Amino acid sequence: MVNTTVKPEEKVKASKSKIHAAWLVLIGLCIIVAFGKGVVNNSSGLFLTPVSKELGIGIGDLTLYMSISAVVTIILLPVAGKLMAKYDIRLLLIVAIILQGGSFAAFGLMNSVWGWYILAVPLAFGAIFINVIAGPVLINQWFRKNNGLALGILTATGGLIGAFAQPVIGSVIFNQGWRYGYMAVGITAIIVVIPVTLLLIKKLSQNKGLYPYGMTDTEIADQGSSSETQNEGIAMSDAKKSSSFYALMLFFFLITSVASFMMHIPSYIVDKGFTQEFAGTAMGVYMLGVVLGAIIIGMLNDKIGSRNTTIMTMGLGLISISLLLFVTSSATVIFVALVLFAFVTSGIGTLTPSLTQSLFGNKDYSQIYSTASLGLAIAAIVALPAYGYIFQFTGSYSGGLYTILVMLVLAIVAVLYAFKGKEKLLAAGAWKK
Repeated sequence: MVNTTVKPEEKVKASKSKIHAAWLVLIGLCIIVAFGKGVVNNSSGLFLTPVSKELGIGIGDLTLYMSISAVVTIILLPVAGKLMAKYDIRLLLIVAIILQGGSFAAFGLMNSVWGWYILAVPLAFGAIFINVIAGPVLINQWFRKNNGLALGILTATGGLIGAFAQPVIGSVIFNQGWRYGYMAVGITAIIVVIPVTLLLIKKLSQNKGLYPYGMTDTEIADQGSSSETQNEGIAMSDAKKSSSFYALMLFFFLITSVASFMMHIPSYIVDKGFTQEFAGTAMGVYMLGVVLGAIIIGMLNDKIGSRNTTIMTMGLGLISISLLLFVTSSATVIFVALVLFAFVTSGIGTLTPSLTQSLFGNKDYSQIYSTASLGLAIAAIVALPAYGYIFQFTGSYSGGLYTILVMLVLAIVAVLYAFKGKEKLLAAGAWKK
C-alpha cells in the first residue's frame, strides 16, 4: 500500500510555494459578509421611510421587526454555535444566505407590518451565521499573525461594497420603488454568496496540512506544539464567573446600541431637510468611512492593542455625535460626522473579536465570543426601536443622540474594567497553556 501521509516538513515546504489558504478563506469571507451584512443588512435603513409613508406604518412599529430578529438571535446563538462545530460550514452558510436573502426579498411582497414581523425569524437565523459568527470564528482559527488586520479587512470589504451599493439601492428605491429594491437586494445576495462559499470557504484541518497563518515552521513540524498554542487561554467555566466577561458583554451591548443608530441615519438626514437620494449618497460616504475605519482599527489592534484602540475609537464617536447634534445644516459636516461614526460601527466587526481574544485567548474563543455576543442581540432589541419611538413621539432624534454620548463614555469605562478583571484572572492562574 502506498503511504499517502504528508510529513510536517513537506507541509511546510509546500505552504511556501503558494498563497496561504488563510488568505483565500478571508477573501471568501469578505465577499460573503459584504453581501450579507454590507448590502442586505446595512441597506435596511434606506427602506424605512418609503415603506412607512406608503403603507402608513410608524417608524417605531416598523423597526420592531429588527427587535424580533434580535430576540431570535438571542435564542438561537447557542444553537448556531453547536451547528458550526457539528456540520460543514459551507452547508450552513448556503442555508443561511438563502434564509437571509430570501426573507429580505420577500419583504417586497408584504402589505402589512406583520409580514416583516414573521419574516424576521428566518432572516435572523440566517444572519447569525453570515453577520455574527462565521467571520470572527474562522479568522481566529486561521490567523495567528495579523489577526487584527484580517478582521479589519473583513469589515472594510463590507464597507467598500456597501459604499457602492448604498447609493445604487437608494436610487433603485427612488426610481423603481421599495418593493423592487427589496427583491433585487435579497436575490442578488443569494446568487453571489452560494458559489463563493463553495469555492473558497474551508475549515482549518491540520490532518489536511492546513495550518494557521503565522505559525512558524518549527511549530508546524511539532504537532503537539501547534495544538497547545491553539488552546491557550481562559476556559469558559472560568470566564463566565469573571467581571471581565460581563464587562465585555456590556461593551458589546453599548457599542451595538450606538451603532444601531446607523439604521436611522437615512431618516435622520431626510428629517433635516435633505432628499432621499442625498440620504443614499450619505450612506455611501458612511460605508467608505467603514472601509477606512476598519483597516485603521485592525492595524492599530495589532500595533497598540485592543484596549487603547477601543478608547480612541469611542473618542471619535463622541466627536461624531456632537457634530450631528449641533451642526446639521452643512452637507460636508454631515459627511465628516458619518465617517467618524463609521469608525465606531466598524468596531463591532474589529474591536469585539479582538477584545475577546485579548481578554480570554483562544482556549474557548468560539463559546466565549458567541455568548458575549448576546449583548449585541439584546442591544438590538432595545436600541433599534427606541430610536424609532423617540422620533415617532418627539418628532426629533436629539434625545437618542444625547443617549449615545452617554453610552460611548460608559463603553470606555466597561473596557477599562474588563482589563482590570483580566489581571485578577491571571493572578488566580486561570490562563492555561
